[in-house]
Amino acid sequence: MAEALLHSYRFRRERGDGWQELEALVQKVDSAGLKSLTAEEQLRIPLLYRACVSSLSVARSLSLDANLLQYLESLARRAYFLVYGSRRGFGPLVRNFFVRDFPEAVRQAAPMLILAAFICVLGAISGWALTLADGAWFEAFVPLELAGGRTPDASREYLEGILIGGQTSASGYTFFSSYLFAHNAKVSMLCVALGALLGLPVLFLMFYNGSILGAMLAVHTSKGLGVPFMGWLMIHGVTELTAIFLAAGAGFHLARAIIFPGRASRLGALAQAGRTAAILAVGAISMLVVAALLEGFGRQLIQDTGVRFMVAFATLIFWAAYFFASGRGSEVPLAPWLVDGHRPYRESAA
Repeated sequence: MAEALLHSYRFRRERGDGWQELEALVQKVDSAGLKSLTAEEQLRIPLLYRACVSSLSVARSLSLDANLLQYLESLARRAYFLVYGSRRGFGPLVRNFFVRDFPEAVRQAAPMLILAAFICVLGAISGWALTLADGAWFEAFVPLELAGGRTPDASREYLEGILIGGQTSASGYTFFSSYLFAHNAKVSMLCVALGALLGLPVLFLMFYNGSILGAMLAVHTSKGLGVPFMGWLMIHGVTELTAIFLAAGAGFHLARAIIFPGRASRLGALAQAGRTAAILAVGAISMLVVAALLEGFGRQLIQDTGVRFMVAFATLIFWAAYFFASGRGSEVPLAPWLVDGHRPYRESAA
């Protein structure tokens, strides 16, 4: 016991100055924030942190006293978040995500998003053509509880009443938009999760959801309400469908990494693709919030078909410009807190 204490004493005496300096800097940040550090102190922290971790490793191998080990472990844990933790507040992170990371991720995964949209359009064409030719196909595509009475047997007056009617109270709008958001978010997250299964379930989901839209369009087209139905749908559908395409594209992006990993291992390629997919998933959920508001409020409050198309066209232009132009020219790598979880603190010394 005495020999162990002697070793610990010598160990502390030889390396303790560095630990004390690191502890003082950590306490300074805890009390006054990161801006209280000078450029020289910011450069010192990574060096002192590595020395602390090295001391902890040696202390463990030598089986020094428990108090010393506990002190070093605590100090290393506190300093770790200074060296590798995010240096930005929540507000700047959110702004950086929507200004740069999200649109950049969309541009990176653009081929997969186009694939998702193409499959959905194929499903819509199939559902529309089959239902228009034979109304019996409608039940094969659209569950009756989802149809809400909008079947081939429904009258034109009933269908038209839904297109120009709907919720009339603010509470009704809120409930409707909340329900639709939860439903679409579930579908979107399912698309992302199933991408790891080589994307095959995502193919089915996109085709099936497209066939539902096509079958519904066929019902309204047969009653002479094709154009009003498209206006009723697209006022929110541009945003909603884009969000679902993003989620499906994220799933396909994961599948591509598994099937075609390139020079990286499949696990490494999947991890890299997963970071982009995570950004797309978060962005898709954000867009679904906007779509739910448009569907729960805008679509019900705006009854004119022409105005609905104008809103739909405006949202299309907005999202196209946002994804194409936002975040270009940035030299910062995509989502650094996701791509590289070990950013050295000294990057902020300037």
